[in-house]
Amino acid sequence: MTSFIDARTLPNDTIVTPDIAIIGGGPAGISLALALANSKLNVALLESGGINFDPKIQKMYSGAEAGVRYIALDAGRLRFLGGSSNHWGGFCRPLDEIDFEPRAWSPYSGWPFARKEIEPYFQKAQSLCEAGPWIYDQGGRTIAAPLLALGQGGLYTSWFQFSKTRDSVLPTYFGHRYEVELRAAKNITPYLFANVSAIRLAPDGQTVDRLEMATLDGHGNPASRFTVKPRTAVLAAGAMENARLLLASNDVMPTGVGNQNDLVGRFFADHPIPRDVATLVVFGGALPACYGTTVTLENGAIMRAVISPTRSFCQSHAVMGSLTTVENSVELDDTGKAAVVTTALALGVNASNAKAYSLGCGMELQPDPDRRLLLTGDKDALGLPRLKLDMRIADSDFALYRRTLAELGRQLLAARSGMLRLNYSHREQWLKAMDWGNHHMGTTRMSSDPKRGVVNANSQVHGISNLYVAGSSVFPTYGSSNPTLNLIALTLRLSDHLRKATV
Repeated sequence: MTSFIDARTLPNDTIVTPDIAIIGGGPAGISLALALANSKLNVALLESGGINFDPKIQKMYSGAEAGVRYIALDAGRLRFLGGSSNHWGGFCRPLDEIDFEPRAWSPYSGWPFARKEIEPYFQKAQSLCEAGPWIYDQGGRTIAAPLLALGQGGLYTSWFQFSKTRDSVLPTYFGHRYEVELRAAKNITPYLFANVSAIRLAPDGQTVDRLEMATLDGHGNPASRFTVKPRTAVLAAGAMENARLLLASNDVMPTGVGNQNDLVGRFFADHPIPRDVATLVVFGGALPACYGTTVTLENGAIMRAVISPTRSFCQSHAVMGSLTTVENSVELDDTGKAAVVTTALALGVNASNAKAYSLGCGMELQPDPDRRLLLTGDKDALGLPRLKLDMRIADSDFALYRRTLAELGRQLLAARSGMLRLNYSHREQWLKAMDWGNHHMGTTRMSSDPKRGVVNANSQVHGISNLYVAGSSVFPTYGSSNPTLNLIALTLRLSDHLRKATV
């Protein structure tokens, strides 16, 4: 059984020579390491933090912001083993087929392959997330309570599954959960407190020559330095840090590694989660519990219902993905009560037991090259430039989701089951209600064309034979599903490629 190595104990100028170096010990890095366990490849897993949270190390993530109000750059991600799985909510749902397809109404959309390319890896990803049996939309048929009645149209009840919850705390922490497995794999050596300070290319710029490494002492000051010389390097540090390391490593390529077409850091995305976007009235009384909270099935699956647009509706109405959620019950004001009475009389239904609910959502943003990360003149304790995020959300993003909500309202009336009030019509209203999913995506997007992406269909950085990127930073479009399950499936696909490529 191997032990975790505290990089602070390595002598200065130590040189480590693994077959594969994985930069980052979050869900992508840990999943990739485990997928390569017991292979013939010698794997170094380089984690910049320790086993537990340290505020001095967390400060390495702080940065600046401009544009739309967003979450502080050192608040939405965590710099210790397990990465952001240490505070995730456990939401799992596969991306839809349309999420991979070019959409005429959405410039820059489309992956270089269809969803079927990662489908063989979903089951293993589901297991790593500890999200129970793979059922998702099929699982809704086993819920005993009748679902919300919707007339024929563009929206339907879909489902989240959840990572296994223990003792009423957050779901699977990848660092703590898989620590034993990482120690047990003889070919994996995890390094803690091991910060990559630069990715150094060979003089011709076509291969990674080495990774410059640095550590911090107990007070957050620079300590020792060492070198990792891998045959292959995989950047799995999250969408923000992936971009930062590539941009900051600019000695051979002046614009940054992989940034010959000025794409690194561009197309940053998250899922906007505005609150109270609409008020849902159900004429017949309370909704089934599965809409407002999780329910556990006999087979152990933990599920929650959401409302999603169909592929055909997205295509015919030119909308992006969304997942509308029921958040909590609300009391209608006098105007709302009068509207319910009037509508019920017009439809000829009994609304004496009507219940009202606030709706939230997770929205898919359209790709935007100007929503981006840039380096600043400020530097962290190891001398790396800090990031600045220029966060943007277009009026069209709100308008497209309003179109989806309007369809939900139409289907409720068609079914004579309820009605909907849309709460926001102006940009300021949306922004005031805005929250974010902390789902960082898109800064090293995938495309077969180097002029449209940073990595190719195998997650290899264009023009650099032994550098790959894992995680949701390679997503060219984002869907509305939470990224963790999907980025793990994509990473497992990468592991098969690396087994063949690193010989």
